[in-house]
Amino acid sequence: MKSSLDYNDKRPVVILAIESSCDETSASVVADGTILSNVIATQSVHQSYGGVVPELASRAHQQHIVPVVYQALSEAKITKTMLSAVAFTQGPGLLGALLVGSSFAKSLAYGLDIPLIGINHMQAHILAHFIEDPRPTFPFLCLTASGGHTQIVRIDDYLSMTIIGQTQDDAVGEAFDKAAKIMGFPYPGGPLIDQYAKTGNARAFSFPNTSMPGYDFSFSGIKTAFLNFLNKEKSRNPDFVQENSVDICASIQQKLVDMLLDKLALAARDTGIRQVAIAGGVSANTALRENITQLGRQEDWRIFIPRLEYCTDNAAMIAMAAHYKYLGRHFADLHASPDPRLQLESGN
Repeated sequence: MKSSLDYNDKRPVVILAIESSCDETSASVVADGTILSNVIATQSVHQSYGGVVPELASRAHQQHIVPVVYQALSEAKITKTMLSAVAFTQGPGLLGALLVGSSFAKSLAYGLDIPLIGINHMQAHILAHFIEDPRPTFPFLCLTASGGHTQIVRIDDYLSMTIIGQTQDDAVGEAFDKAAKIMGFPYPGGPLIDQYAKTGNARAFSFPNTSMPGYDFSFSGIKTAFLNFLNKEKSRNPDFVQENSVDICASIQQKLVDMLLDKLALAARDTGIRQVAIAGGVSANTALRENITQLGRQEDWRIFIPRLEYCTDNAAMIAMAAHYKYLGRHFADLHASPDPRLQLESGN
C-alpha cells in the first residue's frame, strides 16, 4: 500500500512546523500543502494565576516540545530525514516562549542541513483559511481577533498583506477576558462569557460605543464602562452579577461583536471587497461566527470561517504559512531572532 506521500514517485516538500508563541506547544507536518498532523499540548498551569505567566509558559514549552514534535512526526508517518524544512513562529508572542520553539527549530534545521523558515503568527492565522476548502480567492479581507491583536487586513496574495485597521489600545480578546475577570470568572474567561451568553438576552443592558477614525478600534473604554456599570449595580444589589450573569454576558459579548463587525462592514463597503474572513482565537466565539454569517447574507459577502481547531493557536497554520514561504524561497538563517512585537508586513 502506498503511503500518503507517494505522489507519482515525486518527493514532496515536507515541512515540520512549530508553534510556541504563548501557552500552546504545537507541532504540525505539511506535505505539498496538505496537513498530515497537528498536535497541540495545552498548559493548565496558568489557570490559578488568572492569566498566562511568561516564565511558567517557557518551562512548559521546554517540557512539551520534544514529545509534541515526536507525536506530530509519528502521526504523519514521517522521519526526520524526509523533512525539506523546519518552520517556527518568529513572533509576535512571549519572548521566552518564542525562544523555546525557535531554538529547537534552529537546532533541528542545522543538524539536518535543511532550510529554516520564520513565520509571523498573525499571518499564519490568516493563512489557516488555506488548510482546507472552501478557500478564499484574492483579494479578501480578514478580521484577525485574538487576545493580543485586533486587525482588519487586506490580503492580495499568500504573502502580500496590508493592515488597514487595528486596535489603538487593547485587543478584543483581552477585553473579553477582562470582562470575565471583573465578573469573577476563572481564566480564560472569554470562552465562559460565550458559554453563558447562549441563554442570555443580548440587548438586556447597553454599553457605550467607542469612536475611532477609519477602520481602527479601541476597547479600553468599553472595559472601563463595563467595570463602572457593574460597580454601580452591585452597590444597589450585591447579588446583581449572580442574578443576571447570562444577560450580562450576552450584552457585553454583543457589544464587542458589534464593534468588530461595524468596522469590518465599513472596510468592505469602502474597498468593494466581498470576500470576508475571520481568524484568530476570538473567531471561535459563537456570536461572532453567527453575526458575521448573518451580516454576510445582508451584504452579499462570501464568508470564510475556519474550523474551531484552526482558530486558536496551532501549528497547522504555521505549517501552511511555511508551505507558501518555502515555495517563494523565503528562508531564514540561523541568526534569525524571535521578535515579540513582530509586525505583519508583506512577505514576513
